[in-house]
Amino acid sequence: MPEKKSLPAGRQGKLAVIKTKPTAASVDDFINALADEQKRKDSFVLLELMKKATGEQPVLWSSSIIGFGNKRYKSHASGREVDWLVIGFAPRKANLSLYLMINIQEQAAALKKLGKHKTGAGCLYINKLADIDLNVLKAMIDAAVKRIT
Repeated sequence: MPEKKSLPAGRQGKLAVIKTKPTAASVDDFINALADEQKRKDSFVLLELMKKATGEQPVLWSSSIIGFGNKRYKSHASGREVDWLVIGFAPRKANLSLYLMINIQEQAAALKKLGKHKTGAGCLYINKLADIDLNVLKAMIDAAVKRIT
């Protein structure tokens, strides 16, 4: 059995300080301030889907990410830890960015059925909800929550 390498002293279990943190700002006010009417409507749909899946209330992280739950993640490479949302989304100008921490290989079949989307680094990018199958997205959200919690 290969010997497990330990991390250098001082790098084990350190909590990383990141700029993206939960705020006390109103999620509804943030969504209602979106210029694009379709993004507002889609954001409220995502809000309800994620509330139901997590049983958590939404929190605005920094100035533009709506997150549900809070989990401490640990990097296997560095040993550093970071507090981050369980799942969430950000209504960006170009698209809706969904933070589902998805495993592309595990979700390959669902992604084929989802509709028009892009993926990257655990995120799912959708232009508008009308482009996708909401039932497939709901199942992906539920699977992400079960895998993470």
